[in-house]
Amino acid sequence: MKIRPLSDRILVERLEAEMKTAGGIVLPESAKEKPQRGKVICTGDGKLLDDGSRSKLQVKKGDEVLFTSYAGSEVKLDGNEYLIMDESDIMAIVEK
Repeated sequence: MKIRPLSDRILVERLEAEMKTAGGIVLPESAKEKPQRGKVICTGDGKLLDDGSRSKLQVKKGDEVLFTSYAGSEVKLDGNEYLIMDESDIMAIVEK
């Protein structure tokens, strides 16, 4: 099955939560927070503007992004969990 987001929506796969703290303490599964970091899987075509054209999205497939805590809606597809969110929920692109 395939998902194609519409308009300015973006499909993001969350990155794995950290297993250790910066100080080296191993975290149990119950203490882990859901990461606010993910990888863009695919994007919509952009928001429809008043003149009929589409705005260009600032993110693209493969970008690693930081997003707000309660961003998007969770969806399951073929056993994997994804988030579908508005582009405005993304705070930054992580550059390495």
